[in-house]
Amino acid sequence: MILPIYAYGHPVLKKVAAPVGPDYPELETLLANMWETMYHADGVGLAAPQIGLPIRLFVVDTTHLKEDKENKAPGVKKVFLNAQMLDETGQPWAMEEGCLSIPRIRGDVERPPHIRIRYQDETFTEFEETYEGYTARVIQHEYDHIQGVLFTEKLKPLKKRLIQRKLDDIRQGKIHTDYKMRFFQVR
Repeated sequence: MILPIYAYGHPVLKKVAAPVGPDYPELETLLANMWETMYHADGVGLAAPQIGLPIRLFVVDTTHLKEDKENKAPGVKKVFLNAQMLDETGQPWAMEEGCLSIPRIRGDVERPPHIRIRYQDETFTEFEETYEGYTARVIQHEYDHIQGVLFTEKLKPLKKRLIQRKLDDIRQGKIHTDYKMRFFQVR
């Protein structure tokens, strides 16, 4: 089932997410819905807060991205539960990022090219792995979501000022997308 993606301005996007246990109800169905929602919106990653759930869960699929100068490592398709970033190393490099919760806004974000992360998969088996390049960037972006951080917070001050009106429009629901969105209504 395709789920609505929560838009910029919704409080769930700013919360530090809670751990997920093996007793989480209907986790398999939730994961299937997250994959379907992400693919429907043409995303490469989706975090649970983006569908309104403040839990430490995100999915990433970078397998379809071809290798180039900036993406030397092969892509991955994985579920990340209860992730903890252990290390981010290397000379930060800028690359344009976007976000399904912040449609039609893109901006250069600097991130270190190498990460080491500990997480559990959908069977709650624990892994500690390293990633680099584009896949590392996508994981960092999704990890930020479970930490309550949006990519727009990492933009340079001038860019932040330039996009403020567009962010306000998104917050108010004044945007059209090809996927369902849920907006926070202040009363």
